[in-house]
Amino acid sequence: MSNTKVITGKDTRWSYLAVWEPKSINGSTPKYSVSLIIPKSDKTTIQKVKAAIEAAYAEGEAKLKGNGKSVPPLSSLKNPLRDGDIDRPDDAAYANAFFVNANSATAPGIVDANCNPVINRTEVYSGVFGRASISFYAFNSNGNRGIACGLNNLQVLRDGEPLGGRASAESDFATDDEDDFLA
Repeated sequence: MSNTKVITGKDTRWSYLAVWEPKSINGSTPKYSVSLIIPKSDKTTIQKVKAAIEAAYAEGEAKLKGNGKSVPPLSSLKNPLRDGDIDRPDDAAYANAFFVNANSATAPGIVDANCNPVINRTEVYSGVFGRASISFYAFNSNGNRGIACGLNNLQVLRDGEPLGGRASAESDFATDDEDDFLA
């Protein structure tokens, strides 16, 4: 396994999923993507991510240098590992967690806990917990330089509370109460 590749821990939660159909952001090339929410308590995954970012920085020095005389310090570049408490303070799902936005031009492989391909799309939603295979790489494009995160594959492990504020059909119709607003 490359030192820029990471398999996240089992407590990683997925958000902003676009893994079945690629999505365009602001007219950009459509990509498959996911925001991976990693609890700060998962020190093993966080350390692996930090080490992979440093490896991607070392491997990409020539690209990051560009036409300049020296490679900019890693601390001055765009970093894919972000702190949810700082960057998403109003989103409870990101509290006490780091997150990484991963994307790919090709669809990720998606399997269940037994490594069987997931066919039922309803099993993969924002809020589910699972592992992700991601790779880090350096980029230097149109004056933007930094380390980016590529999405390889996903493994669904367990259900979680759906994110996004939308109630499920099951919860909306679970009770037999009939509120007759015309009465």
